[in-house]
Amino acid sequence: MNPDQDFVMKTIKSRDVHFVRFWFTDVLGNMKSFAVSPSEVENAFTDGMGFDGSCIAGFSPTEESDMLAFPDPSTFQVLPWRPSSNAVARMFCDIKTPEGGAFSGDPRQVLARMVDEAADRGFVLNVGPELEYYYFKDDTGTEVLDRGGYFDLTSLDNASDLRRDTVLTLENMGIPIEYSHHENGPSQHEIDLRYTDALSMADAVMTYKLVVKEIASAQGVYASFMPKPIPGQPGSGMHVHQSLFDFGGNNLFFDENDPLGFNLSDLAKHYIAGLLKYAPEFCLVTNQYVNSYKRLAAADEAPVYLSWARNNRSTFVRVPGYRPRRPEACRVELRSPDPAANPYLAFAVMFAAGLAGIEEELELPGPVEDRNLFEDAQRGVKVPGLAKLPLTLGEAIERFASSELMKRTLGDHIHSFLVREKTAEWHEYLQTVSQWEYDRYLAVL
Repeated sequence: MNPDQDFVMKTIKSRDVHFVRFWFTDVLGNMKSFAVSPSEVENAFTDGMGFDGSCIAGFSPTEESDMLAFPDPSTFQVLPWRPSSNAVARMFCDIKTPEGGAFSGDPRQVLARMVDEAADRGFVLNVGPELEYYYFKDDTGTEVLDRGGYFDLTSLDNASDLRRDTVLTLENMGIPIEYSHHENGPSQHEIDLRYTDALSMADAVMTYKLVVKEIASAQGVYASFMPKPIPGQPGSGMHVHQSLFDFGGNNLFFDENDPLGFNLSDLAKHYIAGLLKYAPEFCLVTNQYVNSYKRLAAADEAPVYLSWARNNRSTFVRVPGYRPRRPEACRVELRSPDPAANPYLAFAVMFAAGLAGIEEELELPGPVEDRNLFEDAQRGVKVPGLAKLPLTLGEAIERFASSELMKRTLGDHIHSFLVREKTAEWHEYLQTVSQWEYDRYLAVL
């Protein structure tokens, strides 16, 4: 038994843990879980725990349904919102086949594979996401709790206690928080996670989303990570700050001699160029629902044009300049993803694109600092030299389906599932007659 496993077994006894939940996600990023008794945990480390994979979206057909969940002891945490007596803990799991091989439909192992590929090239993948969400009275509508805006407090921010309890719960689970504040939309909020390695962060994002919902539910309200829940109000994004370090802890994106004055290394510039080139191909993963494109198409603080800058927040990639002379603070911020994405797959495809840019030594175009691209997008302006992201799920499917980089990154199993699943969603949406169409056409046509 290794030290992490030994720690788990000792903590189970000392903390009166009676149930250990095994967590994993389906391909779309929905959390899945089953509970095991403490007496089964030690054997699960070596032999796994069996379950029916045919019940999980994107896993296996009925005739190949047997799967094994192997808990990762480094992710063990007692759940602070459950009772302290007869306590409940959790561990994230890797999914394997009965033969012992890694299951090709497991999103966590897709990211782990990307982490290993980067390590072979001397890179450590770091991410720091900013997830936005809304609080509503319940899950049947969009009645908000407040009418606050950016950074509002006191009477305009009725959810301060909700955010406080969420932050404290996350920190109790070992997930450090950088910021929390009211966002631009009414009852819209944001909690930013402190950057760490990609796999740990993907686990943290899944935990974050569950904790936000659990704390909200305990106080009788509903939290939603839907990308565009309210027409005419800002959508919710998941801005992802990312950087590459070496094994000595040096930030490979930083170069104080950058002739552009951005303190960006050539490696960082190639990385950004990779994001710009491959974004239309990975957009289906970072923005995976029909509703995701309501946020992008509205261009209300969501980027459309494939561009980059330092100060211009209307670009697709931004280079934050809060601490320009601190090497560890140098990173790039990808602003298109939304919080409904599966973080394991989203992080994997972002890094795949950036690393492809490095491998291909792609040239970075000039920054766009002097125009509001949100306004251009809302007016339908064609900006010379700037391509656009897909603005419908259908277009994103087409770009994703033909992408060799996405097939290689995700594997045939997940790639083909997403094409099938999202094509079905898109066709169902196209056949749906909306209330907007009834209001506009029924009485006049």
